[in-house]
Amino acid sequence: MMKENTIVRYFEENNGILNMVPIFVPRRFGNAGRRLRLHPHDYYALGTKRGSIKERWFSSVITAMNGELAAPDEGMSYVNIDNNVENKILFKDFVDTLKEDILGKDLYNKFGTWPMYSKFFDYEGPLFHHLHLDFESAARVGKLGKPEAYYYPPQYNNYPGKFPHTYFGLNPSVSKEEVRERLLNYENEDIRITELSRAYRIELGTGWYTPPGVLHAPGSYLTYEPQWNSDVNSVYENITDGEIYDSSFLYENCPEDKMGDVDYVLSLLDWEKNVDPYYKKKYFRAPIVLEDNEDYTEKLIVYGNEYIEAKELTIKPGREAVIKDETAYGAILVQGYGYFGHHKCSTPSMLRFGQLSEDEFFVSYDAASKGVRIKNESKFEPLVMLKHYPYMEKNGDKK
Repeated sequence: MMKENTIVRYFEENNGILNMVPIFVPRRFGNAGRRLRLHPHDYYALGTKRGSIKERWFSSVITAMNGELAAPDEGMSYVNIDNNVENKILFKDFVDTLKEDILGKDLYNKFGTWPMYSKFFDYEGPLFHHLHLDFESAARVGKLGKPEAYYYPPQYNNYPGKFPHTYFGLNPSVSKEEVRERLLNYENEDIRITELSRAYRIELGTGWYTPPGVLHAPGSYLTYEPQWNSDVNSVYENITDGEIYDSSFLYENCPEDKMGDVDYVLSLLDWEKNVDPYYKKKYFRAPIVLEDNEDYTEKLIVYGNEYIEAKELTIKPGREAVIKDETAYGAILVQGYGYFGHHKCSTPSMLRFGQLSEDEFFVSYDAASKGVRIKNESKFEPLVMLKHYPYMEKNGDKK
């Protein structure tokens, strides 16, 4: 009861706007891109066995699927209650306690929780060619499907990494039998699965939508990734950037009776989307300007799907604006400083692992619909933030 009282009091005192604690996540594969603005000494803060830190998660109520050594709350977001990190409270506890008061009636009635999260994804080299399960396939192993989207913020990409290209799907001429033959040799040789795919050079300030069941091998720019509450995949590539992945990566989200079954893994593919000759036309996302005036510019950067959306908001130097939204959302600053509601906000130049920050927030439904006053206190630099939220169908919507 004491925790619930604290949650309600904080929520009311802060007008429904939460200051979030930075959450960093290690991965045991790949090399860190080192663009997360984490202190150079802290990339192995959880030990070398866990791998280096390569991700920062935002507004998350789920844990990372990160092996037996992961903490029970790894990947879950926390709220900064009183500027003492020892007193932080799980964001999930806020959602479970406040329910529709924080999420809004429509969103809470539809999902019963906050159904998505976002992350900064930061690898020095390319990631393996893999897919995320659709909802039907994920349900067979007690999980959710995973649609996701990408946006490449210039502010966090001072260098492109080793391979600034992303593979999507398969060449239109490829057959299922060709893919099957490669997978049968997963433990025997370098199967070079991306020889069957297509790579696109990453364009900063743009993005992509990736449906479940579509193979993709993300390139080496830091990526902002809004996605559904899931962390399930099947890895089709066994050697990437000199690193070997055993078949446990291929079969880790298969039912027990399908372990080692190549044909079952092939059934996880959305074949038509993978070989679509117009893949870029359908899934590449150039930003759409929603508003551009003397105070601010707002762009839609994730769209064209039934799960997730995101915006980029820029408050111009020395200006302020009241920004209204139709849903609760998570926000991360990528440039500038000023005020977000009555919270001070600033983009860090460097963070220590476990340190609090002023760059991440969550905005309740009521606060979003009434409007948040955002002030840029710099005379010369823009204040830029990215905002992620679940797609909710509106009247007249044709998505």
